[in-house]
Amino acid sequence: MDNFIHAIAYTGSSEEVYGAKATINVWDPTIQAVNEFSLSQIWILSGSFNGPDLNSIEAGWQVSPELYGDSRPRLFTYWTSDSYQATGCYNLLCAGFVQTHSRIAIGASISPLSSYTGNQYDISILIWKDPKLGNWWMSFGDGTLVGYWPAELFTHLAKHATMVEWGGEVVNSRADGKHTATQMGSGHFAEDGFGKASYFRNLEIVDSDNSLSSARSISTMAENTNCYNIQSSFSNEWGTHFYYGGPGSNPRCP
Repeated sequence: MDNFIHAIAYTGSSEEVYGAKATINVWDPTIQAVNEFSLSQIWILSGSFNGPDLNSIEAGWQVSPELYGDSRPRLFTYWTSDSYQATGCYNLLCAGFVQTHSRIAIGASISPLSSYTGNQYDISILIWKDPKLGNWWMSFGDGTLVGYWPAELFTHLAKHATMVEWGGEVVNSRADGKHTATQMGSGHFAEDGFGKASYFRNLEIVDSDNSLSSARSISTMAENTNCYNIQSSFSNEWGTHFYYGGPGSNPRCP
């Protein structure tokens, strides 16, 4: 069974949320096995985590050799309305996400990329619910509309979201009995900071008035901080932000 390992920030439960935004640092993490991936994304969630009815809208960047046939970071979307069981897919691999922009392609590789102690590059993603028609829209960069998830794909998200998550996820297939060496983010731990660790900055939430505000009360979670970790902070320029990631397999992460 594939194991999904995270380092994420998330909002408090049972709020009514109508979208979220973040600016996401882009790297090219190493993937150990072809059936593993590393992604950094926003999750828009509603429904029950331990039931069969979780609704999720997801977007960010991902390195997935199995999905794309290469190791380049790519802009992606995902959705499910039944806890990842039978519905949903990446990008345009099934009916669902409707791409409306002719040039910004879902699944396209992203450049330029950040480098260790070198230049840092990031992408901004905003997902929000259209108050009139109820569809969930995604915009990229300084507000370019990329496409939308139709309201009728969902049950709980047809109304609103109850939680937002931001952060990284990797597949740990433990192919050789050890923890994967697939990297999350830059492959460096959060405490290495700017230019070394990957970041999400200016985390924001869309409220019922369709306005953005800084996500002030967030929590963080990482299943095994010896493999991948996360540290959040607040500043005037970067708002709520965090560093996250790690190398996976190392002497402290067997």
